Amino acid sequence: MFFKLLAAFILVPLMELYLLLQLAEVTSVGLTFLIVLVTGILGSILARREGVNAWRRFRLAMAEGRMPGTEIQDGMMIAFAAALLLTPGLLTDALGFTLLIPAGRTMVRQFIARRYRGSVQFQVFQSGGGPSGPGPFGQAPHRQPRRHDDCDTIDATSVERRA
Repeated sequence: MFFKLLAAFILVPLMELYLLLQLAEVTSVGLTFLIVLVTGILGSILARREGVNAWRRFRLAMAEGRMPGTEIQDGMMIAFAAALLLTPGLLTDALGFTLLIPAGRTMVRQFIARRYRGSVQFQVFQSGGGPSGPGPFGQAPHRQPRRHDDCDTIDATSVERRA
């Protein structure tokens, strides 16, 4: 994992620099600078708008008493998109704008779900006891089928797959 991150922190900036230099050679340095500037300004405006919308949806989900999982994911992707758009470059801007579009976030969410499906296990406990017995502290967990909106605790464990 360390070498993948190291490669990403070295290769991505080098690719971005190469693409910006190629764009400057094909067009002009001024136009390349203007493109970087405009994408940064437009990205910050879109990130703010999408962030406010995600926050509004988060608060609505909480007011309705449901788990705001999608809203939290959207907020994290929007924050990541804003960070990508602050980085000058064509590839990071393309990924950043993709994450700012709701359809792009849905596509990324589905990709991540397919990628990690089967590698995460969930156990749900009911605090304070319930119809089948006491709560999670030293006792057996409540294992009856339940609706997601009446759960109190989610304990998740990641299992790494070896390919």
